Amino acid sequence: MKRERTFMVVDDSMVFRSRIARLATDGRLGPVRVVAYAGDGEQALAMARQYQPEFITMDLTMPRMEGAEALAGLRELLPDARVLVVSALSDRATALKALTRGAHGFLHKPFSDEQLIDALRELMA
Repeated sequence: MKRERTFMVVDDSMVFRSRIARLATDGRLGPVRVVAYAGDGEQALAMARQYQPEFITMDLTMPRMEGAEALAGLRELLPDARVLVVSALSDRATALKALTRGAHGFLHKPFSDEQLIDALRELMA
């Protein structure tokens, strides 16, 4: 039996948090448990410190602390965690900035269920 993977979803939209969590745990990725949710970068760092997830989806545009700043903090806190940025900001410079700050992938909103599953499969490979 495959080992359960731990996951954190960071997005200021409850709709996106719920959708990402539902798809991540629907069985297509194997055993996955969402250990934490965060609505902004400050919460993300606190939750990451407490739950130490292996995989994280991170929005970039959030209140209190932007995703790019939180991403840098996550890299220090959990250097082995793999992060997929999921953002409505679609320009190439934004994606490159996220990747240079430590993200392992970038998915543009809106996305289909299959696009998210494919991006998460790649992240978790």
